[in-house]
Amino acid sequence: MAASSFSPADPNAAGTALQHASLDSVLTTMLESMLGVSDCLFVVGRPPQVEAYGRLCPVDIPQFMPVLQPAHTKAVAERLMGESERLRNDFRNSGSCDTSYAVPNIARFRVNIFRQNGNYAVVMRKLTNEVPSIDQLKLPQILKDVSREKNGIILVTGATGNGKTTSLAAIMNEVNQVADVHIVTLEDPIEFLHTHKRATFSQRELGKDFLDFATGLRAALRQAPKIILVGEIRDRETMEIALTAAETGHTVYATLHTISASLSINRIIGFFSKDEEGYVRQRLADVLRYIISQRLMPKVGGGRILATEIMGSSLRSREAVLLGESDLRDLHEIIESSRQFGWHSFEQCLIEYYRDQRITEDTAMAYSVNKPAMRKAIDLAKKEMTQQDEGLTGLRLNLTDLHIGPGQFAPISMPSEEKK
Repeated sequence: MAASSFSPADPNAAGTALQHASLDSVLTTMLESMLGVSDCLFVVGRPPQVEAYGRLCPVDIPQFMPVLQPAHTKAVAERLMGESERLRNDFRNSGSCDTSYAVPNIARFRVNIFRQNGNYAVVMRKLTNEVPSIDQLKLPQILKDVSREKNGIILVTGATGNGKTTSLAAIMNEVNQVADVHIVTLEDPIEFLHTHKRATFSQRELGKDFLDFATGLRAALRQAPKIILVGEIRDRETMEIALTAAETGHTVYATLHTISASLSINRIIGFFSKDEEGYVRQRLADVLRYIISQRLMPKVGGGRILATEIMGSSLRSREAVLLGESDLRDLHEIIESSRQFGWHSFEQCLIEYYRDQRITEDTAMAYSVNKPAMRKAIDLAKKEMTQQDEGLTGLRLNLTDLHIGPGQFAPISMPSEEKK
């Protein structure tokens, strides 16, 4: 295919030319352009781009060079939406739509098509074919305890693209190894296809199998599940049904777009009116089992590393949820003082990475939630690391003018003990 088929001078040929160039071959080229590709982006005014280890890089696709034109991104979007009236209605009414796409024998994608500056834009997240395990992802071992919960709500929180769905898939994989249960998942779209091992999976996709999360969750209560996974809690109605499901003996896993346990509680309370706050806090204190918050960040030497904050359920945490935080009930302090249970704050996770030289000081500060606490922890760690270095290099045997007899040991003096 000649590059002129997609030249800015002839953008109207884009739709026809795409059929010949094949979206599949374009995506294959983008995926093979470098290691660690997680996303493919099509945005007007830029060449096709991939995100690899958190960094955007252009990819030379002759048909789309030097930069994408409006007709190019529209052609890609039209191809992805196909004949689906639901997708077209979602895009027309809300300015974006979600779907999935597969390149046979290459990769599956989670797709978001959206309008930006009056033009089509497309972001395609590459999905992993293999369902990961907790050990493979090197996730905290407490997640194996999480997978054994028999009722209540477990929340996995974080911004888009920080691995929430992957962590949930690993937890479901753990359940699949050990429990004979029915699991109903409500996803947008389905990202990991679980095989039936000990558990039986019923995976349902938004738009194809149910209309919205509230409707799908309400129906799930009649489908005899022991575990319900909700791709995202977006509104009051879905949260209300999730609370009811947990209260009636189900285990509910769900995601929220929040970055810490404290903000997650506030988000849930914010779904309801002020008059309902006390009632909602009571219900949440009774059924909340874990909040797992996570953030992906650059690591020393390249690539990314996952930092987590994990809060479980104890008398103190339930009291903070029930009565609200105060000087005497601070969730951050409660989490940090509960390391014996496997809980930890972002700051505790980050300082461990910093001590192990897996992240830089700037990264630790940038990704912390409680920055004053992080600054204090880093300063203390630097002081301790300096003292350790000095101790290792400053030790010497003081053999001068010593007469060492049989069975005697020469004293070891520190630099501070030297005579002036």
